[in-house]
Amino acid sequence: MKRFVANAVAGIVLFAAATVQAQEKFPSRPIRIVVPSAAGGLADIATRMVAQKMGEKLGQPVVVENRPGADTMLGTRYVRSVAADGYTLLTASGTLVSQLVVKQDPGYDLKDFAGIGPLVRSPWVMLTGPSQPDKNLSDFIARAKAHPADMSFASNGVGTAPYMAEQMFLQRAGLNLLHIPYKGIATAMPDVISGRVTMIFDAISSSAGYVRSGQLRALGVTSANRLPIFPNVPTIAEQGMPGFRSYVTIGLVARAETPKEIVSKLAAVLQSALASKEVREFYEANGAESISASPDEFTEMLKRDHVEFGKLAAQLGIQKQ
Repeated sequence: MKRFVANAVAGIVLFAAATVQAQEKFPSRPIRIVVPSAAGGLADIATRMVAQKMGEKLGQPVVVENRPGADTMLGTRYVRSVAADGYTLLTASGTLVSQLVVKQDPGYDLKDFAGIGPLVRSPWVMLTGPSQPDKNLSDFIARAKAHPADMSFASNGVGTAPYMAEQMFLQRAGLNLLHIPYKGIATAMPDVISGRVTMIFDAISSSAGYVRSGQLRALGVTSANRLPIFPNVPTIAEQGMPGFRSYVTIGLVARAETPKEIVSKLAAVLQSALASKEVREFYEANGAESISASPDEFTEMLKRDHVEFGKLAAQLGIQKQ
């Protein structure tokens, strides 16, 4: 009997030691971060910047994989379906929660995911092509009211964060324009630049280069104050819409069942990546800001965004599709 007990205890100790060793070895293979939109947008750019730094710290490659489609739900559903082991993560923006309030069956729920931490926060900028006649927001609104059938706006899909910001603006301006959805903001840009689509909202961080080169014209930013990188671009609020503000926050999430030890390790490595000189300089040069939050704090942030998007959808009269 004593030998049996001794063997049992030894087995438990070995199992516990093996479990701890397995956790300490994480990651033992490459990690994937799924971006549920096309390459070239802020979510993609920010993810790729931190992925490289995270890989250096973890000693394993961190690979970014774009899975656009179904208004970002394709990639989100995919991450929901994989093992909760920390090896497949999702880049999440406000779109993760906004789809829950505009889609009848998005194929996932907020409780399916656990926050790792935010990557970046950026205001939107309202953009038109250089061939458009509008020199400022007043010109745009006046033309849209006079000739609404001739004007349109682009987004990366119904219910996405840019779409909600655009609809908030259109409602405040009393406009009703044709919506043209794309698989990603970056894929819409050629049509905006050429004038085939009239207007788009994009994160200032990913479109700053277009504005500097003259390929796009910035009519206004959705921040509370003018941005240091574009001091001559007025806020939308100061152009007849007092109080108008809108920001996009992008971060990383994992499956909700992912072990907390792994989530904590990923969160620490993410914070280290965000503190790197290259990432900080990119954000400063492109009107974005890094924000710090623990996994629990970021999860709570997403829950609050869910509530706010629900209020916005009700205010805009957007029905679930």
